[in-house]
Amino acid sequence: MAKDEINAFLGSGTVYEGKLNFQGSVRIDGNFTGEVFSEGTLVVGKDAKMKGQIRVSQMILSGHITGEVYATERVVLHKTANFAGTLHTPVLVMEEGAKVEGQISMNSATEAMIVEPAA
Repeated sequence: MAKDEINAFLGSGTVYEGKLNFQGSVRIDGNFTGEVFSEGTLVVGKDAKMKGQIRVSQMILSGHITGEVYATERVVLHKTANFAGTLHTPVLVMEEGAKVEGQISMNSATEAMIVEPAA
């Protein structure tokens, strides 16, 4: 499997509520509310709307997220990105035009560890 190959895809028009655990890369272009846990990469398309808590290694955001994001490696905000909430990541790449409202913490990877909370 190629490093940047998408393993799963929630397309435009998809509405999902709950908990998402995955390996590799997942792309979301629909609406998602809930929790995401992965040591992989989350790609959020420009028409996507997400709300909740996200813990991943990498996140590439082109759409909308409201909530709390922990990324152990990096977060990329494209020019169409709209983020509201709290963002924890050691590396942040942000294109001109991206919108951020909230708090950003540029912490070490260990502080942003991907740990699924106990039920």
